[in-house]
Amino acid sequence: QVELVESGGGSVRPGGSLALSCVSSWDAFNKAAVAWYRQAPGNQREFVAEITSGFITTYGDPVKGRFTISRDNRVNTMYLQMDNLRPEDTDLYYCYAQYLTQIAWGQGIQVTVSS
Repeated sequence: QVELVESGGGSVRPGGSLALSCVSSWDAFNKAAVAWYRQAPGNQREFVAEITSGFITTYGDPVKGRFTISRDNRVNTMYLQMDNLRPEDTDLYYCYAQYLTQIAWGQGIQVTVSS
């Protein structure tokens, strides 16, 4: 069973920064596409950013220029650096991994942006 564990969430004022991490026990992590999604209560899950096994990155329009996704396959970890945070970035953030037919989600971690 693939396990993904997020860390690094919390509360920050508008304009501030937070960094999320997602560590995996998956031995195929370096072959997987990994991504971040976010979801507010009552809303659909929204794509945030993805990084492929070839280190190609893609971002959702709301976070372009403010968030940076990266990965370190030596330690099976993915990161999301979030800068210039806005109140509308407040959400539960989920780590996601996919390789061939295997898909896994983390348990989610709260990010709150408020003055």
